[in-house]
Order: sequence, then structure tokens, then C-alpha cells
Amino acid sequence: MILPTIARVLNAVVIIYVFLCSVRVLMSWVPTLGGGKGGQLLARVTDPYLGAFRRFRVLSSGAFDFSPIAAIALLVVVNGLLTEISYERVITAGLVLALLVSAAWSAVGFIISFFAVCALLRLIAYAARWNSLHPFWMVVDSILNPALFRINRLIYRGRIVNYLQGLVTGFIVLLFLRAGGGALVSLIIRSLERLPF
Repeated sequence: MILPTIARVLNAVVIIYVFLCSVRVLMSWVPTLGGGKGGQLLARVTDPYLGAFRRFRVLSSGAFDFSPIAAIALLVVVNGLLTEISYERVITAGLVLALLVSAAWSAVGFIISFFAVCALLRLIAYAARWNSLHPFWMVVDSILNPALFRINRLIYRGRIVNYLQGLVTGFIVLLFLRAGGGALVSLIIRSLERLPF
């Protein structure tokens, strides 16, 4: 009876910390928000944890940093374990693996969705013939183009394709990866949760 109570308290702490980390990430996008005492306190509380994930180079892609997603995903796994303990459910290796797979897919799925939204915005801008040299679209292109290049290189095997064809192909592949990956991960998670060990 004591362990579930401790797990509930720790779970509440983890949920609050996830919220604080999320606010810190959002504040980093608008640096003027973090200038006050509240922002400085928030930085002191969250930056050591978030900074530990910035050391992994694999989490950075050009100008975009995915390390906060990994940091929050790990907290989600801890939250899931604490939730299971609070309901006095037996913690098995299969359950832990299922939680890890779920958190990993949440992070990867978010990144895929982000790229798909960028591709959709770019398709809309292309169809509407908006100024593609506007700084906003240049930022979107700098984020999107490395992913589109890799996708199109796999699909077209090095053949040259025009920008619109590459953009449409990339968008379709990203949608397929998001939907197909989600269905596959759901099957894997259910299988892992049933493991007896």
C-alpha cells in the first residue's frame, strides 16, 4: 500500500516536471520571455536535465534540435512506469519494453508529423504561388529539404526530379510512415504487454 502511494506522488512530480520542461522549450523559441526571475528559475530547474540530451549529436538535424523531444519522451516512460506501479500492476520486462517503444514512437511520430506539416505548408505555398524567397519559407525549406532529399534519393534512386514532384512524393511518404508506423507500433506494443516475463 505504501509503494502505490509513493508512485502516485512521484507521478505527480514527473507530470509537473514534464510541464515545466515543455514551458522551458517553448520559452526558448521566444528568448525575451525568459528574461525575468521566473524564467531564470525555470531555466535553473530544467536546463541541467534538458542539456544532458543536447550532448547527443544524433538528436540534432541542421538548425533543428530534437533533444527536448527525447528528454520529454524519457519522462513519459518514467510516468508510465509510475502509473503502472500506482495501480499495483505487475511490472514485467514486456511492459517496460512496451513503454519504451511507445515513448520512442511518440517522439519519432511527432518528428514525422512535423515534417509532414512543413511539406503540406510548402505545397500550399507552391500552389498559391506565394513568394518562395520570403524568410519564412526559407526557414521551412532549410528544415524540410534535408528530409525530402533523403526520401527522394531512396524513391527515385538518384534520378533528378522537379521540386513539386519531390515535394509531393515526400509528403505522401511522410503520411504513409506516420500512419503505417503508428499501426505497426500499436501491434508491437500490444504484443509486448502480453509477454509473461
